[in-house]
Amino acid sequence: MSVAFVFPGQGSQSVGMQNDLAEHYDVVRDTWSEAGDVLGIDLWSLASEGPAEQLDETVNTQPAMLTAGVATWRAWQASGGAAPVMMAGHSLGEYSALVASGALSFADAVAVVRRRAELMQGAVPAGEGAMAAVLGLDDDALVAVCEQVSTRGVAEAVNFNSPGQVVVAGQREAIEVLIEKAREAGARRAILLPVGVPAHSSLMRPAGEALAETIAATAFSDPAVEVVSAVDGIPYKDAADIRERMQAQVYSPVRWVDTIQCMTAAGVTSIVECGPGKVLTGLLRRIDRGITAACLDSSAAIQSTIDGASE
Repeated sequence: MSVAFVFPGQGSQSVGMQNDLAEHYDVVRDTWSEAGDVLGIDLWSLASEGPAEQLDETVNTQPAMLTAGVATWRAWQASGGAAPVMMAGHSLGEYSALVASGALSFADAVAVVRRRAELMQGAVPAGEGAMAAVLGLDDDALVAVCEQVSTRGVAEAVNFNSPGQVVVAGQREAIEVLIEKAREAGARRAILLPVGVPAHSSLMRPAGEALAETIAATAFSDPAVEVVSAVDGIPYKDAADIRERMQAQVYSPVRWVDTIQCMTAAGVTSIVECGPGKVLTGLLRRIDRGITAACLDSSAAIQSTIDGASE
């Protein structure tokens, strides 16, 4: 069985999301302590005890989800889990994948991600950005709706998560109009998301360009395990390629369907979600029902996945 690992991004966080893993694996608490040392805060207490409102702030969520993904990966390794043949990450999760692949040190990733979050949060004034999920509408039809409302402001398809499930982002007024137009166009659901930062839209270009300076000063290596970029669904070639595309990642759409299809075309038959929540596992089943999917959201899940792979 050819196995790939995928790492979730912002939106899968919750208070207490790694309490179970921390009880069973010392490396989990060690990973959170390492991140906290880089940031100068008690990140573990925030993730394990809350408050949720503080954990959900972008500047905290991004380093917390990076840490959760890497901690889960390290717990997998400590359990003797098999090495995957490919990796990828959804949005922020791409940083976890790069760390797990050996392309980026964890400490450097924490610093870059915190800077990424600060730049993204400051790119658009509070209350002026918005994101919405649109379900049950063809991708091309949704892009046409985005173009239709463009006179009201920026409104772009930014996360192509699965067939019939796309997230849009942009200026709040335009997104609110888009929600109504998408329903009129036949969308099953179109709902505003509780997110103020219009991630992966063109409004994030200044943030991505500013982040380029931080990325240029950060050490990257060629990945030891192939990592597929969600910017275009193509594996990174080397460290230089990673630098270039990770800067553009901030304002480029997440092409998750293309990413998973790249993996299956390469012969991957099983995909494991490495981190809290089951968002990506649900998307995988919508993209390709032939994929065997598992989620490492607890110590029991890690052991059952290892046991299943050996059967």
